[in-house]
Amino acid sequence: MNNMKHFDGPEFEADVLKASEPVVVDFYADWCGPCRMMTPVVEQLALEYAGKVTMGKLDVDANQDIAIRYGVMGIPTLGLFRDGKLLGRRGGYPGGAAPIKAWIEKNVKAAESAAVAEKAATN
Repeated sequence: MNNMKHFDGPEFEADVLKASEPVVVDFYADWCGPCRMMTPVVEQLALEYAGKVTMGKLDVDANQDIAIRYGVMGIPTLGLFRDGKLLGRRGGYPGGAAPIKAWIEKNVKAAESAAVAEKAATN
């Protein structure tokens, strides 16, 4: 079973920027060796985070404008989006799932804390 999404230019806003849950975008290219090593790790994490964090891939060759907009200078790069904003970015292949999982946990918790604080400030 594969929970990975494939993001593309026309649907990027709806699938990523307007998503109701955090979204991790794997900016990649088919010709990139480290990107190919990252794929099974991101697929594994997509299963682990199903229902909590959406995981997907975006081909930078086919979507250069999006990669440029978010400052992707090298691949693979992971970007964590929430509420239409890029909250964090991680470049390179870290060698396994644990560092990526820790990065996701840290950024999702920080985003949730900020949302709670923002909501409290408006009440």
